[in-house]
Amino acid sequence: MRGRRRAPAVPELAAGSTSSKPRLNRDVIVLGVIAFFVMVGFGVVVPVLPVYVQSFGVGNLEVGAVVSAFALMRFVFSPVCGRLIDWAGERTVLAIGIGIVALSSGLVGAADSYLQLLLLRGAGGIGSAMFSVSAMTLLLRTAEPGRRARAIGFYQGGFLIGGMAGPAIGSLLATISLTAPFFFYAGTLTVAGLIGLFLLRSGGRDAALAGADASAERTPFRTVLRDERFRAACIANFAQGWTSLGVRTTLIPLFVVVVLGGTSSWTGLALAAAAVAQALALAPAARFVDTVGRRPAIIGAFTVAGLAIVAIAFSPNIWVLGALLCVYGVAAAFMGTAPAAAVGDAAGARGGRPVSVFSMCADAGAIVGPLVAGLLVDTFSFSAGFAVGGIFLVIAAAYALRMPSERRV
Repeated sequence: MRGRRRAPAVPELAAGSTSSKPRLNRDVIVLGVIAFFVMVGFGVVVPVLPVYVQSFGVGNLEVGAVVSAFALMRFVFSPVCGRLIDWAGERTVLAIGIGIVALSSGLVGAADSYLQLLLLRGAGGIGSAMFSVSAMTLLLRTAEPGRRARAIGFYQGGFLIGGMAGPAIGSLLATISLTAPFFFYAGTLTVAGLIGLFLLRSGGRDAALAGADASAERTPFRTVLRDERFRAACIANFAQGWTSLGVRTTLIPLFVVVVLGGTSSWTGLALAAAAVAQALALAPAARFVDTVGRRPAIIGAFTVAGLAIVAIAFSPNIWVLGALLCVYGVAAAFMGTAPAAAVGDAAGARGGRPVSVFSMCADAGAIVGPLVAGLLVDTFSFSAGFAVGGIFLVIAAAYALRMPSERRV
């Protein structure tokens, strides 16, 4: 038990005290650039996707099914990604995955029926699994343990900067047509895939350059499964998949149009404001996670996010909705870095399989979340749909109390 407690703390204390000017690994920087292009396109699609699906004459449950299909295929294909990475390397798997999402997204814009749309989004989920698992595996391999959250924060910063521009661009493209954002998304993904293919190092073999002894950090998967840090991270990721990827993405665009009487452009601007708030909080959040600890970050952030997502259903206007989304965005800065850093602490640098399981937890939440949320809205109200997401976030915060206390400088 003593050795297990010391494992995450010792390297972090050493790494944090040996460099006054910490440098990010080259792969981390490239991954941040890739994340930017991916998120610009995704942010363009988010405000219009539910409305576009409804244009095929379907209800809220079918809208949720489209979001769930993407997550379902991510979930099903994630276990295969670890073997693909061992065979072809992170760089190749990442580039091919992004290419699959790009092709499927372009075809979504040309879909003739709801069934085609559903199948194409499912195909995009396969590519998304390849991208996300390979990117996070490479990121955890190359990041120093004591700056793991800050490396993750930089990577997510690329998503957030793209997220600030994406919804605003999407709201403008939506005035042209509901299909234009999907073609734009395909273009930004193509750029991201080419960057990964030509600029990333192959296979993560340069992890030693980050100052980590990869062979010394190899941890049996059974040991990782018994680690409370890993379990708490997986529960937290499930809650995020349910709420952030499922409930928020599915319900907020509909809430704005149906309840507040707004347009898709309102949704884009509100989500852009939330992305700005999250981006501003990201650097302080990452430093907090690396210095104070993963445990307090998860407990505090998931509690705040749970309360905010429940309160959104009672927003009287777009201004209150935007303010609550900004609160959620600040909490999301901690939610995005702390669980992933905890996975790295538990699994070490060679964490391909644990990363796959961690990713699958978010996918599981994103599969069920939109379906249940859409059904609750159709059967009861928007309040019920948002409330269930908030409950899962609070459960994640409560389970994090079981994580061991951390000693950090």
